[in-house]
Amino acid sequence: MRNQIEILLWPTDLPAGAQTIPTSQIEKLRDEETNEHLTFVGQPTLTVYFAPEDKSNGCCVVICPGGGYNILAWPKEGIELAKWFNNFGVTAVVLKYRVPRRNPDKPHWEPLQDGQRAMRLVRQNASQWNIDTSRIGLLGFSAGGHLTLMVGTQHGMDSYNPVDSADVLSSRPDFLCPIYPAYLGPNYRDDIPELGNLVKIDSDTPPTFMSVTLDDDYRGVQAGLLMSEFKRADVIAEAHIYAIGGHGYGIRPSDNPVSNWHWRLKEWMKSQGFLQISTIS
Repeated sequence: MRNQIEILLWPTDLPAGAQTIPTSQIEKLRDEETNEHLTFVGQPTLTVYFAPEDKSNGCCVVICPGGGYNILAWPKEGIELAKWFNNFGVTAVVLKYRVPRRNPDKPHWEPLQDGQRAMRLVRQNASQWNIDTSRIGLLGFSAGGHLTLMVGTQHGMDSYNPVDSADVLSSRPDFLCPIYPAYLGPNYRDDIPELGNLVKIDSDTPPTFMSVTLDDDYRGVQAGLLMSEFKRADVIAEAHIYAIGGHGYGIRPSDNPVSNWHWRLKEWMKSQGFLQISTIS
């Protein structure tokens, strides 16, 4: 059985109108890359971490690492969680979306294109990857949490023109997991207790699990405001707002209760039926 594969997100060229970064800047960005951070992504990919055959239950989670739409915290907010999901039968797909920001006024736009395309490619490959098309979730950290909410709430709007047969499929995730999501305020601000107009919750918003802390700027308060929107739209949602923990911890251990957020997520996924074993035809 394959342990993992990597595939290109786009078959040939990037979507029409894709903004480029000067070669000199790309070279500088690559010089700044570390084992923890990817500093430049020009060709987005999906890395699929397959659940072991004897554990696989058909559920899949697409993971969007964070990094302010400028870098990707690749191991901490991607690979480590993917391997954790595999332990209980979930196939995980880590999205390497385009960074750094191409458009300072709309930093999420290229990642949104990549996110919508990722959901469609996973659906297209569901049969051969042993995935149930009714149990494909999207999880993201920080900026990736913002991206998760953008994909989850704007699936009725296509951010790019179709490029192949995958693009007739739905980009709507079956559930959302924004973890310490950033940029939810007006003009992408985290320092005010308000939600911006990009966050549009309605009755078609997927069931959602959130985890955040109150000492992480106003992100905990913004999560509380989101819960009001979920309630108003009659959307299934659960939020864990911890007192302390800060930002950017992934699933790495600490003495803070927030370090167990991923176990609460597993419980929630089980309670919603996403971890039930099914036969994939």
